[in-house]
Amino acid sequence: MDHTLIRHSCLSVNLVQNARRVKAVPIITLLSDFGLQDPYVAEMKAVILSICPETRLVDISHEIEKFNIHMGAFILASATPYFPASTIHVAVVDPGVGTKRRPIIVETKCSFYVGPDNGILMLAAHKEGMRHVYHVKNSQYMLSQVSRTFHGRDIFAPVAAHLANGHAPSDFGPEIHDYALPESAKPCMKRAKLSGEILHIDGFGNLVINISREDLEKMGIREDLDFVVQFNGKTMSLRLCSAYGGVPRKSPLAIIGSGGFLEFSVNQGSASQIFSLKIGDHVFVSR
Repeated sequence: MDHTLIRHSCLSVNLVQNARRVKAVPIITLLSDFGLQDPYVAEMKAVILSICPETRLVDISHEIEKFNIHMGAFILASATPYFPASTIHVAVVDPGVGTKRRPIIVETKCSFYVGPDNGILMLAAHKEGMRHVYHVKNSQYMLSQVSRTFHGRDIFAPVAAHLANGHAPSDFGPEIHDYALPESAKPCMKRAKLSGEILHIDGFGNLVINISREDLEKMGIREDLDFVVQFNGKTMSLRLCSAYGGVPRKSPLAIIGSGGFLEFSVNQGSASQIFSLKIGDHVFVSR
């Protein structure tokens, strides 16, 4: 028998066995409107690393416009699909901090979300498929002193770290079903029309809407087909293109952007100027 083959075979078996014994390093992402001038982000990271030192921390963004929950929800939902399973996402855009709004954990089919019950988590959570939502009430998973103004450090950061240490979401508090679910989390059908909401306006003036390719396909709308758009009392026809160059220069179009959402765009122009729409405005899509 070839002893070289035996050695290689044993080595392969050992590598597989060792890989199975290695515990995956937990990942926690952070998103906030804190900016980087103040120590707030560092304080959250310090709390997490004190509780779960092996955590790998990833900053999604800390430059969300102050108090802009819509923007935070969109950026979060755009980034989170690319992280490994069981990643813990902490999002803190929290103008209601210190009020009766609840701290929550959302468990999806892919990951976990920690943050305030103000809707910021739900767009991303719905994209992944929601399973459970828990009201964080167990004080043993918070810092010993919880301030009224910085739940990101005193509640959300330690909760995320304890999740990373393997605690079950149900350990933190009771399951709830009356969580905040803003319209921007999911489009809806109204009189045979798909009602969507403007989530974000990017630097090119593209209007990002909370409608996915799957939502359009359910209505029979596919690439290279025209469909009807209504907003602010106006009606127009747009073509769903595969590239911005699918229409002449300065012409409007529709496209599925890199974040998986429908965009109203203008080839080498600004849709926000032509359509005169702003974040939170509603649009209606039909065949």
